[in-house]
Amino acid sequence: MAGRGGAKKSRATGPVPPTTTLVLDNGADTIKAGFVSDDKSDDKPRIIPNCLARDRHRKIYVGSEHEKCKDFSEMAFRRPVEKGFIVNWEAQKEIWDREFFDDKSLQKCDPSETRLILTEQPNSLPSLQTHCDQIVFEEYGFASYYRGLGPVFNAYRDIQSIFRTPQSTIDSPAEVILLIDSGYSHTTITPILQGRPLHPAIRRLDVGGKLMTNYLTRLLSVRHFDMRNEPYIVNEMKEAVCYTSLDFKGDLEKSWKGTRGEKREDYLSGAGIAKDYVLPDSHTRFHGVVRDYEPGVSARARKGIVSTEDVLTLRNERFVVPELLFNPSDIGIRQPGIPDLVKQSLSAVPIGLWPGLLANIVVVGGNSLSEGFCQRLQTEILKRFPDECRVRVARPEDPITSTWLGAANFAKHEHASRLEVTKQEYEEHGAAWVARKFAAGLGLDS
Repeated sequence: MAGRGGAKKSRATGPVPPTTTLVLDNGADTIKAGFVSDDKSDDKPRIIPNCLARDRHRKIYVGSEHEKCKDFSEMAFRRPVEKGFIVNWEAQKEIWDREFFDDKSLQKCDPSETRLILTEQPNSLPSLQTHCDQIVFEEYGFASYYRGLGPVFNAYRDIQSIFRTPQSTIDSPAEVILLIDSGYSHTTITPILQGRPLHPAIRRLDVGGKLMTNYLTRLLSVRHFDMRNEPYIVNEMKEAVCYTSLDFKGDLEKSWKGTRGEKREDYLSGAGIAKDYVLPDSHTRFHGVVRDYEPGVSARARKGIVSTEDVLTLRNERFVVPELLFNPSDIGIRQPGIPDLVKQSLSAVPIGLWPGLLANIVVVGGNSLSEGFCQRLQTEILKRFPDECRVRVARPEDPITSTWLGAANFAKHEHASRLEVTKQEYEEHGAAWVARKFAAGLGLDS
């Protein structure tokens, strides 16, 4: 009798919860991955290209194999994430298998003994979410799992330290923040209250790093060389030379060549805006190099003097590309820019939350690394709200890994154990129940 009683107790308690958590910020451009456990955790994530790449010699690179590539000319990419959502699980599984489940993986794990925390973007389609949950439990068999909004995980960081007023401990999510995430596929504005997203106020702008790289490609192909088959090189160029203008009209005037036959002084001198970019030659130089503008270089090229370098002189291309984040209508996108979307977002929440949200605007994502971005954003938001509103805009030291660091803190928080779903629960209740639990989030109680 005692033995049967012991067996019943064992079934009631269920399997032992996993002690290790794999945290994945599965972005469209890169995956940020690392482990969190009771005794040891990664200080920072490993950044893995989230793509399958093929070079001009038709060699395939999967995920981190991309680091072995030397010749990036004419690289073709296949990405599992489109518009922020995983839509190609065949490609995504190939990358995950190589990075986490292969015998030679640097971050090998046993799914049956591991909890997975996976980020997703706001307003994902239910069918995509259900497919993701099925892959996690049925294909990989993780012991437990939580799928949460990437922007919200940032609330589990010491937000005030970003504004240089750090807290001593982080016992609960930040009280109120306005999180702007500008990444590869798009930009989202998410108001967050005590770790909960205010869904009716979330706004999205379909401008991200990919669109800006494509726009720069178009400009270069019209004005200089045909760069349509060089997405990697153009993206490197964008990250190296582009900046957010604090005086767009003034910079446009300085970089203007003038009417036909005119040689304006600012144009000839470069006016501090023009930069020379030396393209890689795929033999001795595998990455581009930025140089100060030399008027003599373009003059020698016009005279037909042979040079061993291919040099592009970039003028207004440097600032008209990031300007799309503020004025997407410049290329015909019928959406407001980030500052106007911030105003739209705040219009959907009680006015009593405005002071807290405006005083705690945090920007993350690769586009926020653009020089002058935070300053310009703060200036534009100030114009759209009453003078008595205090506006603070800050960026973490590393905005690319910020979401992962927040998710790693979340993994240690008691909220993680409340929100996670075990494999046993998935098998008992099904995918629809899992979707409802994740959608409900923390609910109204704390």
